[in-house]
Amino acid sequence: MTTLMPHHDGSPLYVSNLAPDLGETVTVRLRVPAGYGPLSAVRTRSNPDHEPEWTDAAPLGSADGWEWWEASVTVRNRRHGYRWLLVHEDGTVEWLNQTGLHTIETLDAEDFALVAHPAPPAWLFDSVMYQIFPDRFARSAQADQRPMPDWAILAKWDDPVDPVLPGRSHQFYGGDLDGIVERLDHLVELGVNLLYLTPVFPAASNHRYDASSFDRVDPLLGGDEALVRLVEAAHARGIRVIGDLTSNHSGDRHEWFQAALGHPGAPEGDFYYFTNDDNTEYESWLGTPTLPKFNWASEELRRRFIAGPDSVVAKWLKPPFHSDGWRIDVANMTGRLGDIDLNAEVRQLLRRTMEEINPDTILLAESTNDAATDLQGDGWHGAMTYPSFTRPLWGWLCEPTGEPYLTAEGELRSDPWFFGQPIGGMPRYTAKQFADAVVRFTGSIPWRVRLGNMQALDTHDTGRFATHAAAGTVPVAVGLSMTLPGVPVLFAGDEYGLEGVDGEMSRTPMPWGTEEEPDAAARLALYRDLIRLRREHPVLGTGGLRWVHVDDAALAFVRESADETVLVIASRGDLDVSLPAGALPDADAAEALFGEATLAVADDGSVLLSAEGPAFAVWALPGVVVP
Repeated sequence: MTTLMPHHDGSPLYVSNLAPDLGETVTVRLRVPAGYGPLSAVRTRSNPDHEPEWTDAAPLGSADGWEWWEASVTVRNRRHGYRWLLVHEDGTVEWLNQTGLHTIETLDAEDFALVAHPAPPAWLFDSVMYQIFPDRFARSAQADQRPMPDWAILAKWDDPVDPVLPGRSHQFYGGDLDGIVERLDHLVELGVNLLYLTPVFPAASNHRYDASSFDRVDPLLGGDEALVRLVEAAHARGIRVIGDLTSNHSGDRHEWFQAALGHPGAPEGDFYYFTNDDNTEYESWLGTPTLPKFNWASEELRRRFIAGPDSVVAKWLKPPFHSDGWRIDVANMTGRLGDIDLNAEVRQLLRRTMEEINPDTILLAESTNDAATDLQGDGWHGAMTYPSFTRPLWGWLCEPTGEPYLTAEGELRSDPWFFGQPIGGMPRYTAKQFADAVVRFTGSIPWRVRLGNMQALDTHDTGRFATHAAAGTVPVAVGLSMTLPGVPVLFAGDEYGLEGVDGEMSRTPMPWGTEEEPDAAARLALYRDLIRLRREHPVLGTGGLRWVHVDDAALAFVRESADETVLVIASRGDLDVSLPAGALPDADAAEALFGEATLAVADDGSVLLSAEGPAFAVWALPGVVVP
């Protein structure tokens, strides 16, 4: 039986203003189970300018078995952290922060946080994102008329992906932007409303992260006009479009780099980290010579790339392109080299330019590991980050097949790829460990920023989740991506059940024409149903998160607002859970939305949940009553 605990999160149910200005006073609320304590005092503790500040909370009243407290917090810093202090009449002291309830003092980094930077557009939180790797999505008839690039190894659409270099980066299927336009109705049928394109700039690879220019769209994709056609067609269908920009490096064929390479004194020489007097040796991304690293100390680089209305960042947000934002590649390394750290300056300048050009655009970072220190609301609206959802999900729901595969160097391996970590396999997690990882890696990120984080089962940089998914767990995984806080992400082909052992082998051409095959049809129906669930229930985008049960076998949580509550259960095996009275007020009014499971309310008000596993099920309940 689960024990009820005091609860607070950053959602509107508990915070009066998620986008305050400096100096503004915000009302925050705490929810405590009836009879908890008894409590002699409830307070908030902030730490403005690193000096503690306290406010006393007042009782607000009781409703549905919960007592509510309310306090005022004045926002004194751009990131204003606060926590709750609960003083029991017997002298026990407890602290509540984003990682839970504690009996000793807690870290400032894990405080709840109000962010006094401009908020992202509200549409971000209503988005279901679809990621396209253009070379592998769809090929229009115009693609046949374009000459082959000098770097390419031509492949037919149904050829297998080559796992070994140089095929990994040079195998060329010829997908283009007009091909995407022709398939946009597929996205409409799925229900996605945000399209993320990996880079579209000219380059010497199929992935195009080694741009030779940021000023034009690759002619192999149809050029600038094709991007205009794509964005216009997407917008006409209610789908926004964001691009992908490499702020850490360019390609070695880039016009800026070529102007500086071997030319000491060239204006572009300061754009990179040349390490000899001849400008022939330089720093690059992880020692890869085709990816020379940008030096963001250069004011001219900042001017051309990200500062102001004539910059690269601005150009593609303005007419005629009208892109809706950027995902920034290798954002975690941008501006960082040894004792140099200009990352904050770069991300803040990026965001400032975007706000000036079009404040209705979003800025997302690639930060694949612990991203908390960079995700404090001063720049990125969210991140493509893996330890707070994707990696622990794999650890819980995957069953490695042990099938051998080839690495980029042509070596045969049998231990499963796990996000590039050389751990000799894949960790095996329980449901509790999955939940613990989610809490740990979001505990230092302000709630508003967490809502912008990308909840992907996989991406173009990972293997496909379906490759190692334990039997029956795909609905559990997809369901969790749609119902936990964050932006759900599909990598094109997930909805067909595509597989791939690592980040290169997952970049598989779309299997158009297989929609009626039983496995593909079932997977497509699953995605359509769960995306519809996400979009029909706004509480899944902006509502609070309260765990109501977590053990090694299963977990249950609610997303809550004043208008609606959504209950979610998930398990890898059979599920049999009992929740105490008060955990789910009005549970007898629950309406089943998805999955095969039983919800029963006992005479004493406790709730019994059961299902045969693997299980994922969702119910709608009335909204939370606040006195």
